[in-house]
Amino acid sequence: MKLEHLEQARSEISARRNRAKTENDRRFEEINTLIPEIAEINRQLFQTSRNLMQIIRNGENTADRVEALKRQNQQAQIMVRKLLIANGYPEDYLNIAYTCPKCSDTGYSGGTYCSCLTALAAKIAASELNRNAQVNLCSFKSFDLSYYYGRKTENGTDCYKAMEMIFEFCKSYAASFSKESPSILMFGKTGLGKTHLSLSIASAVLEKGFSVLYDSVINFLRQVENEHFGRDTSGNDTLSLLLECDLLILDDLGTEFDTPFYQSMIYNIINTRINRCLPTIISTNMDWSGISHKYEERITSRIFATYVNHHFVGYDVRILKAQQKAARR
Repeated sequence: MKLEHLEQARSEISARRNRAKTENDRRFEEINTLIPEIAEINRQLFQTSRNLMQIIRNGENTADRVEALKRQNQQAQIMVRKLLIANGYPEDYLNIAYTCPKCSDTGYSGGTYCSCLTALAAKIAASELNRNAQVNLCSFKSFDLSYYYGRKTENGTDCYKAMEMIFEFCKSYAASFSKESPSILMFGKTGLGKTHLSLSIASAVLEKGFSVLYDSVINFLRQVENEHFGRDTSGNDTLSLLLECDLLILDDLGTEFDTPFYQSMIYNIINTRINRCLPTIISTNMDWSGISHKYEERITSRIFATYVNHHFVGYDVRILKAQQKAARR
């Protein structure tokens, strides 16, 4: 993981800690103003703590006094909680509400990086990779089913009904997304909405706070290849991000070069994410026969057996839009 991503994550977590402390100070001021009994308890505890610090500086034996102060603090905390509840507040209203209770928003736990720090650094790195991937350019609202109306497939299937089912599935998938969501294979000819719907899912899932990586297979594999063979010295670890992000979307499977390295990487990505129960969405212009012909059985068997398969049908929407635009001139 790049040092700059960790530094950005540390900065954000530090800001979270400062915001939590500022809010806690505000709450103390509020309660001290509205509930004088609590203000008096806090004043007495503060004075007792000052007296104890003075005793420690004087080098006196403080063991008994420390124990007495602990008991006094415990009794005072019980009394404060009761007063808060009696005045309509939650009993933990004066506790600092850290974003990560594991590390109290320090970024470190048990002498190492806290999971909140590494997760945030990974999200920052993913956002950097997604910067040029047009993730925010599509939404479910802009997906127009009318382009499929009145059209039939070669087998006589109603394109509108088939695509309406896929559209509703994708909306539901995005709305209820979790790390346990299934993986999806979107396949069919070019221009049928695979990229639009996968980008719409990406946008919705990102809004929920999950980490999402989206790009074409060839772009991801080129980056992994450059890092693996030392041609990229930026310190990025794209492969780790692909294996660990909450949702991975691989667009245009089949457009990459057919090399042993790429086949190995595709297998590694698909297999590792299946083993980690992390969802992946793959889109391709190939049909089942084309996928089976291009890829090894260890890859195709995992895709066909574990992914939810959606066959996109209809007529190239981009061509239809161009025809409509020409007709309006």
